[in-house]
Amino acid sequence: MMRRTVSSRSLRRDVLFLYHNIARYAMSHRPKWWLDFLRIIWPLTTISAKMTQWPVFGPVLAFLVKPIFTGKNFHVSYVPINATVDGTVSSVIPEKLLEELIRRSAHRVTINRCTCRESEKCEHFPVEDACLHLGEGTMNIDRHLATPRTVDEAIAHTRKMIGMGLVPMIGRVRMDDFFYGEPNTGKMLTICYCCSCCCTIMKSMRYFPNDVKKSLVLLKGLRVVVDNEACTRCGVCVAECFAGALAMGDGGIAWNESLCKGCGRCVTVCPVKAVSIVVDDMDRAIDDMKGRIRERVDIE
Repeated sequence: MMRRTVSSRSLRRDVLFLYHNIARYAMSHRPKWWLDFLRIIWPLTTISAKMTQWPVFGPVLAFLVKPIFTGKNFHVSYVPINATVDGTVSSVIPEKLLEELIRRSAHRVTINRCTCRESEKCEHFPVEDACLHLGEGTMNIDRHLATPRTVDEAIAHTRKMIGMGLVPMIGRVRMDDFFYGEPNTGKMLTICYCCSCCCTIMKSMRYFPNDVKKSLVLLKGLRVVVDNEACTRCGVCVAECFAGALAMGDGGIAWNESLCKGCGRCVTVCPVKAVSIVVDDMDRAIDDMKGRIRERVDIE
């Protein structure tokens, strides 16, 4: 009788193991046309964000989307490529942070096409210059969607993206598990390289509820500084700020730290270079970012 019980348990374990692996394969498998499908449905993110502002139905939709875009399911930060550190404007913060994350990661892939740029028909950057994903979970992503990368290849990709002026957005994006076929293991870190003309987050975040907006976290110690003597009051930076963190006042441009998301767009668009981003303590900013990543994603 004892021998039978052990055999039964063993069989059950084998069946569960087989079921788990079949389910894992079914979850990770994506057809060749999947990126085309994502391109078609991608605008729904911005549309649904706007719909949360509707009367009656809006609060219901906001309640439904909140779990997807808050907590451990969504927590991201932009890492500006044009911040002033120790008196010098450079891309040292994203390069230092990303290279360390890449070297620590168990596995790496680049997505074959950027869905944000492809859905918006980007005229400034190639759609092939797309996201980098780190962690063991990326091993499950279908090769129709992504290409495995060595450490050196991933670092080269990152340097190229930053060199082109694309802004890294780093963090946990639970929806990417579904989009790219990764079971929800918490072992995949998303690194997008964003252009302001196409980035879905920049286009939709202003419409989402405040709880969702808080999931896009300002890099620690980051400040936007406006030289109001050099500023011509053209208002371009105010108009371009998707977070509404800049406002025109009697004394010039005022920055609201509680609203700012640190993307650096204001610095890029200022025609007279009157706006700058300053990070006083680079190491502290990087350590804080790494700590927030560790709380939500295991990439090693």
